[in-house]
Amino acid sequence: MRRRMVWIVTGALAAVAALGGGGWYLTSGGGPAPASASVPAFAGTPTPLNPDPAAVTRDTAGRRTLTVLGAGDVLPHPELWQQASKDGGGAMDFLPVLSGAAPAVSASDLAICHLETALAPDGGPFEGYPTFSVPPTVVGGIRRSGFDACSTASTHALDHGEEGAQRTLTALDQAGLGHTGTFSSAAAAAKPTIYTVKGVKVGHLSYSKRGTGPQPPDGKAWLVNQVDVAAILAAAHRTRQAGAEIVVLSMTWGTEYENEPDADQQQWAKKLIASPDIDLILGHHANVVQPVEKISGKWVVYGMGNLLARHAEPVNANREGVMMRSTFVEVSPHKWQVSHLEAIPIWMDLNPDIRLVDLTRALADPAVPEGKKAIYHAAMGRIRDHLLSHGAEANGLVVPQGG
Repeated sequence: MRRRMVWIVTGALAAVAALGGGGWYLTSGGGPAPASASVPAFAGTPTPLNPDPAAVTRDTAGRRTLTVLGAGDVLPHPELWQQASKDGGGAMDFLPVLSGAAPAVSASDLAICHLETALAPDGGPFEGYPTFSVPPTVVGGIRRSGFDACSTASTHALDHGEEGAQRTLTALDQAGLGHTGTFSSAAAAAKPTIYTVKGVKVGHLSYSKRGTGPQPPDGKAWLVNQVDVAAILAAAHRTRQAGAEIVVLSMTWGTEYENEPDADQQQWAKKLIASPDIDLILGHHANVVQPVEKISGKWVVYGMGNLLARHAEPVNANREGVMMRSTFVEVSPHKWQVSHLEAIPIWMDLNPDIRLVDLTRALADPAVPEGKKAIYHAAMGRIRDHLLSHGAEANGLVVPQGG
């Protein structure tokens, strides 16, 4: 059954879009997409957000609950769009690669991933590392696999300048994906991003450390949020004042290919999570799994690795990832905290086709060959070790043992 979905971005204009099979309404700080916008083609039926307060779930004590799933980087490389072209008979369908994530994603009330790259025009040219410009149909795969929103502040957001960043926002709007971190105007950047889910207002912030790549033009720093602790704290406070009951912060930070958080991550995490206006930090950019830590009574996920990537030199570390599902509970009227944090380890199969694998599900599947299960079990063990290296298990993080 298709439900109606509403995103609310405080003070924003309303844009109306239609998908095959039903309609939904989006309010966006960027305003309506221009008529010339490229619309990625897809035909699936994702499970949309439900803004109806009557849809709320409750725990055994009768308190309202809400699940928020965070996932890692969407970083399409040429091998991935070649696979998508094969899967779509030339039409570039990214859903088969991502479909392994769909059960966990669609079971969550709000699912957020991180779009690391700018999108190309429909016909390309498409580019991989170091200046990404990727097929816009990837956003159709993200949406159809069940995701509701993307963080977009990244070190690659301006790889193709303002034009690439604006094209990306238009494609996200057309695909029905919420977004924050890059913006179409200074006015849009100033407006808090708030999603309404089961009557609960969830604020979302996205910031990126300053990279060595292209920087915003003079006078247009609003194009992409860059890490400034004081600015993040002020934005989180504005988001709370605008009505957000839960605030999730997505951070592009850390040192690439390092499983341990660097000094900046640890310093920023302590300052940010101590704020009463930030409830959860989800980390990106390192391309490998990093630890989870409880600081000031709240969770910091330093790095979830990749959700969708196929590096030119694939190794175990950049094929591993994790999705993190947080169950929030309302402890007093309109005040929420995470009562349960669960890791969902994932792995990218490369042969015979590139496919995202939910490791827990695969290890429980009797149809999966024992040889593959041995690979999956080893990956699960490595992911567990990285996630738990800062004592998260003792504080309640649930990580599957594997089969």
